[in-house]
Amino acid sequence: MVPEQDKGSVGANPKISVRHLDFYYGGKQALSNVQLDIPAREITALIGPSGCGKTTFLRCLNRMNDMIDGVRVEGEVLLDGVNIYAPGTDVVDLRRRVGLVFQKPNPFPQSIYDNVAFGPRVLGMNRQGDLDALVEKSLRQAALWDQVKDNLQHPALDLSLGEQQRLCIARTLAVQPEVILMDEPCSALDPIATLKIEEVMQQLKEEYTIVIVTHNMQQAARVSDQTGFFWLGELVEFDVTGRIFTRPRCDLTEAYVTGRVG
Repeated sequence: MVPEQDKGSVGANPKISVRHLDFYYGGKQALSNVQLDIPAREITALIGPSGCGKTTFLRCLNRMNDMIDGVRVEGEVLLDGVNIYAPGTDVVDLRRRVGLVFQKPNPFPQSIYDNVAFGPRVLGMNRQGDLDALVEKSLRQAALWDQVKDNLQHPALDLSLGEQQRLCIARTLAVQPEVILMDEPCSALDPIATLKIEEVMQQLKEEYTIVIVTHNMQQAARVSDQTGFFWLGELVEFDVTGRIFTRPRCDLTEAYVTGRVG
């Protein structure tokens, strides 16, 4: 039996509340009755073995799965109390408010400046003085400004992988989101670049709600405030990170975090 999450670990007004979420790829159920509250301005990590539903769940939070044919969602995902799956939802605005950083860096084949400015231009936030300031602010928040400030017109693809991933974070920040989703953002990076991304996340949580999928349990333990453990499409346990890694309530969670299963 899956216990309820510790309500004491979540604020009275969570940024995202998930209620009885089921997700299907055609006839195959990938998520079953997922329920949790994601606190504002904290880092929530999602852990579990490959194929357990972590990324599927993450993409449910900004309806990125809508792009896949034959999927079906049941239940609710409430962003500031409003169900993002309600009829008439502006999905474009939702994805601005809830941005997604992908597993592998995916800069556009454009300049560094144009990568960060892309979203604001599409959304009409493109008065030049404002745009220049927004690009600088986003690059500063992603801890990349000092490296690129003199080379903003250079190709983004010339950056190292770690710098490319921070550029993608800056590109997400430029549209002024409220929530940042990160799908294994460090899996392709070396340890030094990984630590830099983790430092960026710690700084960003002062302003943003962050949800990260990671296979690296040490990373989850280092950076997150809350951790959810997924297994075969179910959320087995969700609690403050310290408890998940030191005194979990479920035997399966303990077996996973100690390396006995998974």
